[in-house]
Amino acid sequence: MIAAFDVKYFDDGTALCGAVVFQYFTDKKPHSQYRKKIGSAEDYVPGLFYKRELPCIISLLDDMPEKLGTIVVDGYVRLGDCPGLGGHLKRSLANDVTVIGVAKSQFKGASAVEVYRGNSRKPLYVTSAGIDQQDAAKYVRQMHGENRIPVLLKMVDRLTRK
Repeated sequence: MIAAFDVKYFDDGTALCGAVVFQYFTDKKPHSQYRKKIGSAEDYVPGLFYKRELPCIISLLDDMPEKLGTIVVDGYVRLGDCPGLGGHLKRSLANDVTVIGVAKSQFKGASAVEVYRGNSRKPLYVTSAGIDQQDAAKYVRQMHGENRIPVLLKMVDRLTRK
């Protein structure tokens, strides 16, 4: 199974982590959806985004019954020579899960594969761990939807904004 995660932060210091689970990258609808309120989220520190996001994702992962083979995060797996959110997630998991990072903006120094979807002139930036980046980019390109952001990734974003 594959799960895409996103986290939304609120002014009161709380966060809402969401995940959509699906079987194939081409799926139009999720197999299941999860949301979890996080009572106290870390403050944002430039360059240390993972310290804010990772505990939220791990907390929701611990509650999910599915065995995941791939996790998709909103961000980078590698930031040049340093691990990004996805790299820290991969390192923190004690199994052979694949992690794919899908970022909407370019990070200078990161070697991501640019994926153009639909009629968009702006790419998505795909990085990965446990899978070749070109293969990860191919999967993101195949995801359902005609727009820049695949339908299931939009869905998890909306799930955290409710």
